[in-house]
Amino acid sequence: MSLIHWAILSPFLLAIFIPFLRKYLRGIHTGWFVLVLPIVLFTYLFQFLKDTMDGNPIIKTAKWIPSIGVNFTVYIDGLGLLFSLLITGIGALVVLYSIYYLSKQKESLHTFYVYLLCFMGAMLGVVLSDNVIVLYTFWELTSLSSFLLIGYWYQREKSRYGAQKSMLITVFGGLSMLAGFILLSIMTNTFSIREMISQIETLPSASLFLPAMLLILLGAFTKSAQFPFHIWLPDAMEAPTPVSAYLHSATMVKAGIYLVARLSPIFAGSSEWFWIVSTFGIITLFWGSFSAVKQTDLKAILAFSTVSQLGMIMSLLGIGSAALHYKHLDNNIYIAAIVAAIFHLINHATFKGSLFMVVGIVDHETGTRDIRKLGGLMTVMPLTFTLAVIGSFSMAGLPPFNGFLSKEMFFTAMVNATKLDIFNMETLGVFFPILAWIASVFTFIYCMILVFTTFTGKLQTEKLEKTPHEAPIGMLLPPIILASLVLIFGFFANILAPSVIEPAVTSILPSLLEEGWKYHVHIDYWHGPNIELFMTIGVVAIGTVLFLTLAKWSRIYNVFSKRLTLNNFYDHGLVSMEKVASKVNRFYMTGVVRDYLVIIFAFLIVALGSTLVMKNAFAIDFTHVAPIRVYEAILALVLVAGVVVILFAKSRLTAIIALGAVGYTVSLFFVLFRAPDLALTQLVIETVSVALFLLCFYHLPKLQRKNKPLRFRLPNLLISLGVGTIVTLIALSSSSNRLIESISSYFVENSYTEAGGKNIVNVILVDFRGFDTLFEITVLGIASLGIFTMIKLRLSRGKEG
Repeated sequence: MSLIHWAILSPFLLAIFIPFLRKYLRGIHTGWFVLVLPIVLFTYLFQFLKDTMDGNPIIKTAKWIPSIGVNFTVYIDGLGLLFSLLITGIGALVVLYSIYYLSKQKESLHTFYVYLLCFMGAMLGVVLSDNVIVLYTFWELTSLSSFLLIGYWYQREKSRYGAQKSMLITVFGGLSMLAGFILLSIMTNTFSIREMISQIETLPSASLFLPAMLLILLGAFTKSAQFPFHIWLPDAMEAPTPVSAYLHSATMVKAGIYLVARLSPIFAGSSEWFWIVSTFGIITLFWGSFSAVKQTDLKAILAFSTVSQLGMIMSLLGIGSAALHYKHLDNNIYIAAIVAAIFHLINHATFKGSLFMVVGIVDHETGTRDIRKLGGLMTVMPLTFTLAVIGSFSMAGLPPFNGFLSKEMFFTAMVNATKLDIFNMETLGVFFPILAWIASVFTFIYCMILVFTTFTGKLQTEKLEKTPHEAPIGMLLPPIILASLVLIFGFFANILAPSVIEPAVTSILPSLLEEGWKYHVHIDYWHGPNIELFMTIGVVAIGTVLFLTLAKWSRIYNVFSKRLTLNNFYDHGLVSMEKVASKVNRFYMTGVVRDYLVIIFAFLIVALGSTLVMKNAFAIDFTHVAPIRVYEAILALVLVAGVVVILFAKSRLTAIIALGAVGYTVSLFFVLFRAPDLALTQLVIETVSVALFLLCFYHLPKLQRKNKPLRFRLPNLLISLGVGTIVTLIALSSSSNRLIESISSYFVENSYTEAGGKNIVNVILVDFRGFDTLFEITVLGIASLGIFTMIKLRLSRGKEG
């Protein structure tokens, strides 16, 4: 593997040693050791910036399962590098913040950092993997590690509930996404995203194209909290604030955004992709901002704001996908939607990360996040207030912050959407700028709530659990860095244009690059008195009025019945599924082994029998079968007789002896078939088994059937005959239908020359299948030790008694 592979795996490797660091270095906060890794990774990845700017992606492959085309291929282009830098850069700041947020005396730090490192490595694997199966593996690791992080305070019921909710929804989407990947691989005969993209000319006409698209989008929407799957994100806020700042602002929730952007070259030319992505995005934008206004918990406000902002980015990717539908792309203004999506993705990571940390500081220093108890903190927490103003005003889209620039670009994209002459956008497209503007008004309102309700007004110290004061500098430093980036990217946005934004846009639209296309990004503050400027002025004016009159019109939220909420449907659906599952379990979980065998064997008969019928696999050919000799027939009759004796035996001793006779008869067959080693093994096993059975049953009551004659059960007879018939037919059909050459000739030719052994069976067991044999011996050894221990334990107890 290359150094890049080790960079992705390094968080997992460090996670292994975290518990040992805690044990031997008790006086130092574990976070200081963890902090080194994201800084090193960020520095290492930053060096690839020049390559992506020049259009030279980095490709490194490590073989994993090459026989089926599954390899760990790392692909670093503009899009992957952007997300990697966000993951490691924000990750470093979050770790630094957590050092001061989490107490080493009160918290299980080694557990926290193990989970956090696993998540970091999983996210790097998602954004840098070219193979969809590897990508899916890391994708589910993000779901698992986020589940553990959200439920970190597992003593709290809400934490457990939020962790379970996020796991169920995101894993459901992940499995759907896997199905979509499999359909894509069937259409393209590859698991490589790059190779899939190279076949985009023929894919839209495939019958599996639309199902694959829908399944993949389902995975992306659940991960990125798009409506109606957004309900897991607010409950995930029960996680510690460093987790929220990392997972729910810059990384995990952006995984779905990344997936849509990465696969846009494959699907973006279709009208279905355009409408689904853009419509779900704009609805999510509106619903998230509308729902955020009614929240009273600071983290809940940020949670719904995250939902809203993710919807905004998703809608931009949907609108921008129209660029791939056009043939003449000179001065194509619709590509600007992709630029806006990338730019706002960066901006959102900066201002939302800082806001989560600010809310964590407020909670840490006051003991509450309830805005009904907060107020007047500006006088006692001036630095925190300043950071809150920068982050909130940027999210509201106010100058001179970076959020203003990307919000203006967003308005431009929505207005231009009405000018599209494809996909019926001439009429339906008018809803996009309208919903975008309304959502922006609500965004302005909840941003003002964050700042002014929390930091202005009267200080209510009697309602607070702690006496508020400014946070230590170590806790303030990470949000200060992020807030500084908000200002830097606001005043000097074009430092990102050639280095980060252009390579990312090129990665989303690679086919245009092949046609010699080059899109130069230039971000300006002033474009004259255009419609976007008037939309922003309207947002500020109407938003200010609505914020000042919030108490009068906020009653509209009471119109919506709690019974009709998505959360209520989720809870009732979960309860209903648990009830149905309980009934099904009670039906077949009877506690009787015979019932379980009936179910297993019945399923075996139906599944295998139907497969044989549907595939027309019955093909019995006796032309190459050796003749049955007289003594073989006699041994077969003895074998059957032994089995019958077991069934009708009236004592356990008789049944055990008959069972041993069956085993010894099988060993005689091995002798006849010239397999002395197998015969010897069988004899040893049968001898040991019979002895063990006798030892065990010696202590059990005698098996008496005199007063309870065996009853005839027709279902048992049918299942027994069915299993025997199916297995026999499969054996005969497989022997008669040899689709490939038998491997036996290979062993005959190579046993002596390769392994130096004349006994083929021994060579297979010791050389060709040496590890298999070793594992079998290990299992037998463990079982033997277990049996020996139980016998010794029983004997020692008997002596004590």
